[in-house]
Amino acid sequence: MVATVYTVGNFKGGVGKTKIVTMLGYDNAVIRGKKTLVLDLDPQANASQILAKTANIDNIERTVTQGLQENDFSICITPIVENLDLIACDTGFRSFNKYVLKNFETEEEQINVLNKLIEPLKANYDAIFIDVPPTISEFSDNAMAASDYSIIAFQTVIESLDGVAKYVGYQNFMVERYGIDLQIIDIIPCMVEPDDSLDKEILNEARELYGNVVSENVVNYQKRLRRYSSEGIYIQKYNNGNYDQWDFNAHNIFTNILNELEGRKNYLTDEMEA
Repeated sequence: MVATVYTVGNFKGGVGKTKIVTMLGYDNAVIRGKKTLVLDLDPQANASQILAKTANIDNIERTVTQGLQENDFSICITPIVENLDLIACDTGFRSFNKYVLKNFETEEEQINVLNKLIEPLKANYDAIFIDVPPTISEFSDNAMAASDYSIIAFQTVIESLDGVAKYVGYQNFMVERYGIDLQIIDIIPCMVEPDDSLDKEILNEARELYGNVVSENVVNYQKRLRRYSSEGIYIQKYNNGNYDQWDFNAHNIFTNILNELEGRKNYLTDEMEA
């Protein structure tokens, strides 16, 4: 078992990035039974808060900040549910940029700080999902250098589409400048209003620009997904074995995305080996 590492990003905030990270992490672990780690690198710690609520944890004491200070991420792993672990973030991690610039001289060393800390964890997981701030910074540089694939979160507004273009352009820069092995595996439309004509127009524009890299699995706006953000993620199953309809609808789309990711990963691997 060697984890595949995915960074979920966009250089525009509020586009569903954290939603995608937490739901993919939860469903990969709970529904697909895969050992999964969510690594929160955003000092706002929204992913950490959602998953803490999921596990009914009031306070996470050891975060990525302590892991960085002690040069060991294994000390700050928090179990959430069966097969799902979290490395939480906190506001103290906002000083990551200063830490990197102070302690590492070359650009190559500076972009690989997190890569070296994540590497020993890969043997324990099938997948690692990374949440990052929507900024061009040491956060995004390190996440890209540590990842096998990028997933770009995309909300159907023009600013978000611009954010996709900036993210693609910057990732190409990182690949060319530092020779990192990183591919965009999926662009996921998130929180889409299916009956809104402008949403449809911008989604079609995204498909024209990026073709089949844009996921066929569209995450439509759902109240249940909003509830998970405030209450923690769950999936209710009745005594007769059936899932609650609204939980099923919310989780089914992310399970489909996970299947899509696996199919695309296999295709890209076969293509490279051919």
